[in-house]
Parts: sequence; structure tokens; C-alpha cells
Amino acid sequence: MKTRVKLKPGQHGTKKHVEKYGDALVCVRYRYDAQKHKQYKTVEIIVSESDWTPPPAKYPDSTLVALKIGPRETAMQSRVKSVGGRWNPDTKVWIVPYGCIRGTNMEKFIVIEIEAGTSHGKNL
Repeated sequence: MKTRVKLKPGQHGTKKHVEKYGDALVCVRYRYDAQKHKQYKTVEIIVSESDWTPPPAKYPDSTLVALKIGPRETAMQSRVKSVGGRWNPDTKVWIVPYGCIRGTNMEKFIVIEIEAGTSHGKNL
């Protein structure tokens, strides 16, 4: 099933739902099932609300982290370089401040332990 349109409250096509759900309405989606030849209209609503404290950041932004990026992943290596990453030939990892990669897909390349036995985020 494919979603083709996602409308915010107040946009054309959401009026009835805004009247029904009010501030609880998050969005209206139009989804299409090619096999069944059907169009579905779905609404996303808020059903409960409570206080929440976000967890602390995994690492402070200034912490240096080690990234293990394959030798053929040249595009990713260029991205790391562009945010200030440096290659460490001894450990064969890229070293970059965590704040430069926070929230990006580069986070998945963080290595917990490197060959020398030191943990990233401490003294690399």
C-alpha cells in the first residue's frame, strides 16, 4: 500500500476531520492499494498525553567517536571529511566529534571497541 498524500490539519480535504477531532488531529493520509484497487483515507489522532523527559544524549557533542567505514565507501568517507573527521591509520577508523554526526545515518558506523582496546568516546 502506498501513501500519496499526507495533509496537515486545516489543509483542503481535512475540514470534516478537524471538526470531529479538533486539536487531537495530527494528519490525514490518502493510501492506495494497487492490488485491491482501493483508496483509503486514514487519520492520525492523539489519544493520550503525558509528561515525558527525553533521555540524556548518548555522548556529549564534543566527545570524539570512532567510525568504521569500509574502504570502498568513498561517498561516506567524503561526508565524514566534510564534517571534520580525521583518519587514524593506527586503528583504521575515522575520528569525529559526535556533535557533527548526531542525528545522521553516520551514527550507525560508530564502533564501540577498536583494536587497541580503548573505548570510543574516551581517549582515542
